[in-house]
Amino acid sequence: MAALGRGCGRLLARRPGAAQALTAGALMGAGDVIAQQLVERRGLRGHHGPRTLKMMAIGFCFVGPVVGSWYRILDRLIPGNTKVVAVKKMVLDQGGFAPCFLGCFLAITGAMNGLSVQDNWSKIQQDYTDTLMTNYCIWPPVQIANFYFVPLQHRLAVVQCVAIVWNCYLSWKANRM
Repeated sequence: MAALGRGCGRLLARRPGAAQALTAGALMGAGDVIAQQLVERRGLRGHHGPRTLKMMAIGFCFVGPVVGSWYRILDRLIPGNTKVVAVKKMVLDQGGFAPCFLGCFLAITGAMNGLSVQDNWSKIQQDYTDTLMTNYCIWPPVQIANFYFVPLQHRLAVVQCVAIVWNCYLSWKANRM
């Protein structure tokens, strides 16, 4: 069993995009479980498994690949890891990337929940500003630390670990009808 774990570890080390997608999917799923159990207090019998699987799929197919790619692009646009560079990266991340990412996330979640285009648009209009403002309360200091202290290949994992609470919020917000 240990050999299997080491083999998987080596494979993921050679495929950082796969590792990022798997990490994001697992942590999006964990955030949804926390949202359903601790925030919504559904209990085990009331837990909506398909919702957790949808959130995991969004993590695997959207969050991991998109955020991982964004960090690589951001590192090319603004190389280095000084304090000034970290602040510049955070401003670009939070001023440009986060608003687009959150809009796409809400749209994808609505579509996966079977909302019509019109209902999805209404839900996005209802939730977007509040979600973005909550984002701005949490992420700027996290991102400055992330861009200053954390090597590129570990940034998504660090963000996703911090994001357990954020994913819980996003799952609750996106799945509230």
